[in-house]
Amino acid sequence: MAVGILIARLLVGGALAAHGAQKLFSWFGGSGPAGTGAFFAQLGFRPGPLFAVAAGLGEFVGGLLTLFGLGGAIGPALIVLVMLVAIFSVHISKGFWNANGGWELPGMNIAAALAIAFAGNGSYSIDAALGWHYAAEPRQVWIAIGCAVVLAFLNVFARRPRQAQVGTG
Repeated sequence: MAVGILIARLLVGGALAAHGAQKLFSWFGGSGPAGTGAFFAQLGFRPGPLFAVAAGLGEFVGGLLTLFGLGGAIGPALIVLVMLVAIFSVHISKGFWNANGGWELPGMNIAAALAIAFAGNGSYSIDAALGWHYAAEPRQVWIAIGCAVVLAFLNVFARRPRQAQVGTG
C-alpha cells in the first residue's frame, strides 16, 4: 500500500505543482500571472492576475505538499479547492468529458486528492520520516476538506461578470 500511495502522490502532486508553475512562472508552456489573469478576468474573477496567482499557489503548493507527503491532508485539500473552482467556473457547462472541455480531469484530480488525504501520505513521505501526524486523523481530514469546499464556493461566488455596455445617444 505504501508504494501505491507514493506513486499516486508523485503523479498527482507533480502534475498539480507543474500546473501551478504554469500560472505562477510561465513554466511548461504556461502564460504566467498576466496571461492567466486575463483569462480569469474574462471568467469574472477580478482582478484577474490576483486570482491567477491564488490559483497558481493553490496548485503549486498543494501539489508540492502532496508530492513530498508533507502536512497530511493540507496539500490534497488545496488541490480540491482549486479543482472545484475550475469545475464550477469553467468546466461544468461543457459536460463530463475532458475532450469537450468538461469536468472529467479536474474531477479525477479531486478523487485522487481525496484518496490520498484519507489514506494518508504513507511511509514514504516527509511526514513519516519526521514522525508527524498533522492533519492525518479522519476528523482533521474532514475539516481540511470541508474548509477547501467552503473556500472554493466563496471563490466561485466572488465572480463578477462584466456588465453589458449601454450606449448613449
